[in-house]
This record gives sequence, C-alpha cells and structure tokens, in this order.
Amino acid sequence: MQLRPLFIMTSLMLASCSTVGPNYQRSDQAVINQKNANAAFSGGHGAGFINAPVPNDWWKLYQDPALNDLVQQALAANTDIRIAAARLAKAESNLDYTDASRRPKTSVEASPQYARFSAEELLIPTEGKPLPNSFVYGLGASISYQVDLFGQITRAVEAASADVGAAQAAQDATRITVVAETTKAYLESCAAGHEIEVAKKTLELQSRSTTLTQRLFSAGRGTSIDTTRSSGQEDQIRASFPLLYGQKRLSLYRLAVLTGRPPAEFPKSVENCSHEPELKSPIPIGDGMAMLKRRPDVRRAEFELHAATAEIGVLTADLYPKVTLGASLGSVGLISHLLDADTVKFSLGPLISWQFPDRTRIKLRIRGAEADQQAAYAKFDGVVLNALRETESVLEIYARDIERLALLKNAQTKAEKSAKDSENLFKYGRQSYLPVLDANRILISTEQAVAQAEGKISADQVNIFLALGGGWE
Repeated sequence: MQLRPLFIMTSLMLASCSTVGPNYQRSDQAVINQKNANAAFSGGHGAGFINAPVPNDWWKLYQDPALNDLVQQALAANTDIRIAAARLAKAESNLDYTDASRRPKTSVEASPQYARFSAEELLIPTEGKPLPNSFVYGLGASISYQVDLFGQITRAVEAASADVGAAQAAQDATRITVVAETTKAYLESCAAGHEIEVAKKTLELQSRSTTLTQRLFSAGRGTSIDTTRSSGQEDQIRASFPLLYGQKRLSLYRLAVLTGRPPAEFPKSVENCSHEPELKSPIPIGDGMAMLKRRPDVRRAEFELHAATAEIGVLTADLYPKVTLGASLGSVGLISHLLDADTVKFSLGPLISWQFPDRTRIKLRIRGAEADQQAAYAKFDGVVLNALRETESVLEIYARDIERLALLKNAQTKAEKSAKDSENLFKYGRQSYLPVLDANRILISTEQAVAQAEGKISADQVNIFLALGGGWE
C-alpha cells in the first residue's frame, strides 16, 4: 500500500507525455514549392538539350573507358571524399549517442578502503575519543531511465537525425564535385593535346611557307621582307607550345591529386590524349523539380532547417520538469559484516527536477533558436534560388557556345579557301607574298579559336551536369 501513491503519480506523468516545440514541415511559401521553380528550364529548349532524366553515371555518356577508370579511382581514393565520409561517420555516432538516452542507464561501483570516520560528522558522541580505524566497503548498483515527458529526447534524436542527413548530403556534394573535377581535368588535358596538334599542323604549314619564300628569294622572284615575315610568324606559332604543354601538364597534375596520388604519378595513359571525347547525343536535363530533388546542397540546407526546428523543441522542454525513474541496491559497512542484513540499502522511485526559477534565461535561448531557424529557412530559400540560377546560367552559356563554335567552323572553312587561293595567286606571280602571310595568319588564328571553343564546350558540359546535381539521387 505504501508504494501505491508512487505508482499513481508515475502513471499520470507517463500518460501526459507530449512532444513540445514545432513539428518540421516544408512551408507552402518556400521557394522550392513555387510553380516556376519546378517547371522546365527556360534555357533548355535548344538543340543541344533533351527533357529526359539525368543518368547517375553521366560521365559514361562520353563512352571513354579511360575517363571511367579515372572516375572510379577518384571515388575510391580522393581525400575530400574520405574527409566527407569521416564527417558522416561522426554524425552517425552522435545520433547513436543521442538515441542511447532512450535506454536505461546502469552503473555498478565498489569501494573497499581502510578508513577512520569522523565521530562529529556522524553525530556519534565519543567524549573526544576518535572512532577506531576500520576496513570498510561500499557496493552498489543502480538503474535509471529518463521519462521523455515532454519529448526533449525525441527532439534531440530528431535534430541528430537531420544532422546525419545533412552530412550525407554533404558527402554526396563532395562526390559529385570530385567526379566533375576529375572529368573536367581529363577533358582539359585532352583539349590541350588537341590544341598542341593544331599548333603542330599550323607550324608545318607556316614552315612550308617559309621554305617557299626562301626559294623564291634565291630565284630572284621574292624579297627578303617576305622571308623575314614568314619566319617571324613561324616563331610566333612556336611560342604557343610552352603554354600549351604547361596547361596539359597542370591538368595531369590535377588528375593525379584528384585520384589520391602525388602529382608526379599522373596517369601516363592520358598524357598522349590529343582530342577530347564528345557527347554523341543531346544533354538530358530534366526539369526544375527533378534538379532540386537531386541537388545535394538543397537537401543539406533543408536538413539543416529541420535540425534547427527540432532544436527549438529541445530547448522548450527545459521549461518543464524532468522525471527520471530509478532503482538502486547497495551494501555499506564493515568488511567483517559484508552483506549482512543491516548493511543492505535500496531505493526506488522517480526523481523530479525543474529549473523553474531559470525560465527567463531558457526563454531567451528559445528566442535565439527561433532566430537560427529563420536564418536556416532563409538559407534554404537562397540555396534553391542559387541552384536555379546556376542551372539556367550554364544552359545559356552552353547554347551560346554551340552557336559560336558553328560560326567559327564556318569562318575556318572560308579561311582555308582564302589561304589556298592566296597561295595559288602568289605561285603564278599575280600578287606578292604579303597577302599569303595575312591569309595564313587568319587561318591559324581561326583554327586555334575552333580548338579552344571545342574545349570550352567540353567544360560547359561538365558544368551542366554539376549544376543539375547529376551523380547520385
């Protein structure tokens, strides 16, 4: 009968359990829910795009085994991915630690000692004589369980779970970025090789022109000025090689580091690549809704908003009492009386604690948490808007670069014809060699511009897949 009030009070507390604080749900006013944010891209109607789902392994669209191998190496060994994986593991560990608060806590202790107790402290009259020295002991075991009366533990677990989601999204973002950077470095290396090949062809063309002017000068049909001009133009072409070789070597160094190796151990198979791989079909881009679901930075921002919302509940629960159910059993006394009936003690019951006088400070902390939630909400909207801007921008750039390449190729065709006609006129003595030099200079400049434009388009393609969040769902 003596325990009935205890059981009644505990039952009433458990029956009144509730979770305080706001429940997270995406606001109807959030940018991500707006119609235009989920519609087709305004810049995705060109011939270079198709409204189809973005494949996870988008780099395989290039159908290049060397690129596929490099991406797999980067995913397995890249240091940024390893860091992101470690941070995810830490977040998961924190979730497990927080979730452990749902389970009972146990403890066992033993304290044998040789001691003298204070008679005054124990209120034992001894007329000024000390208590004797004795071998004493203490044994005890306890179990306790915090009743989640107002959902503080639930909210803490909810916040920790959202932190895990944010860490997972951050890892996905790192993997997507590493794949994009690896692909871009590979394409840049091949593009530099392509420009080197173009430079070699133009150098060969200019060398033939120089040889021809020297022969004509020796035969009395030309002037030394023609020979000097042609030779000078040849030197200008040679001057482009150091820069191109340097660009290629820097790309190879980046590939080595991205795949977790020292720069000197760059992939030798890529060193001889002389033409960047091309996509055989239009780029699949989907729509805004699919992009926002894929983008890991959008998911991370929403998880952070969810965690900030749950944190309000954690702090709000501090306004209410905490109840811990506990039981303990122990034995304390002289070692000579070990475990005798008069040494045994136990306790059973709830422990109620309430920081009632400190409510003002708690409410101030709640206000701070609410401000953090509003900041997280604004960040979430900002990330969504930035994702839409990035995607529309790269689509526009790619479409304009395709138009530019087509115009450059037309200019190249005309420059080739002009150079050939000028050389024929010179051979038949219809004009001096100066127009030939000008025509060759225009042809060389145009060919180099075409090669650079093709490399730019390759980089644009990678930027599109990166902006679309392609890689992982």
